[in-house]
Amino acid sequence: MTTMLRELRLSLNQTQRVRLQSALQRLQDMASLASAVTVVADTIPVNHEDSILKGHGTSDLNGEVVATLCGVVERVNKLVYVRAQRARYKPEVGDIIVGRVIEIAPKRWRLEINFSQDAVLMLSSMNLPDGIQRRRTAVDELNMRSIFEENDVICAEVRGFQHDGSLHLQARSQKYGKLERGMLLTVPAYLVKRRKQHFHHLENYGVDLILGCNGFIWVGEHVNSNGENDMMVDQEKREDLVDKSEVGQATYEVLERITPLEIRKHVCRVANSVRLLSALGFSLTVEVIVDTVEASISSNTDIKDILAAEFYVQTAEREVQRRVSLTRRKG
Repeated sequence: MTTMLRELRLSLNQTQRVRLQSALQRLQDMASLASAVTVVADTIPVNHEDSILKGHGTSDLNGEVVATLCGVVERVNKLVYVRAQRARYKPEVGDIIVGRVIEIAPKRWRLEINFSQDAVLMLSSMNLPDGIQRRRTAVDELNMRSIFEENDVICAEVRGFQHDGSLHLQARSQKYGKLERGMLLTVPAYLVKRRKQHFHHLENYGVDLILGCNGFIWVGEHVNSNGENDMMVDQEKREDLVDKSEVGQATYEVLERITPLEIRKHVCRVANSVRLLSALGFSLTVEVIVDTVEASISSNTDIKDILAAEFYVQTAEREVQRRVSLTRRKG
């Protein structure tokens, strides 16, 4: 517990330190009761059942099943394995990932995705800007930089693995593609659990939230799936206020790309909430993130103060109350 407080690097007073230690200790105790936590060389009780299948993180020693990893013991029928609580990202086919373009190669883009190897997005594995399904030509290859260029942030899906171990991505959907007008956050990949839905529209704040399975999280201004920005009404209002002939076409195009101040504040608030939950080691789900955002608004906490010591303590205490209430409902 002292190590975790040291990792947070917060300037806590004595009262805040005691409150935070107490909350984190209660969370740790509840987690230990809810699951069978094991360390290396611990014997995993299997009641001498026949045909036990030893999975990842286990080994056979003198007829007993022994853990070779620190983590949580999981059972699926007769399969027994240990799930590491802190592990690097291990890709699976169908994962939704967020990455950054680092290189444009012939007929492909290379992306950095928080994995030991780079991912590859082939030109043939994505929709062309004109939306027509056709064979890719030499002209399309020459125009690759007009689609994605270096340092662009992209959302895609894991399609498979190549012979060298790198990932093969695909972006054949309107929900995939280039991400703009937002912030890219990096969190430990084990905090993002695989779920049915990784794309979230926070309607109350006009913000899109993409929880990448690889630990890259995107928070940005909401964009419709057809590529049209949800702020078209506001842009029409700007057309009434701005005379193109007076400011010039170039200046008008810049005004069109400006994200409203209120939306930018919401993006920063959601991003700071994600940073806070990541620092505390809480699993990142849209429900927990929205609860943290709403708590910061109801307590009149400034955006910058979300990362201050007092709100850290309040968030940990609120998580204790949430888990206690969940336990009572199940009971």
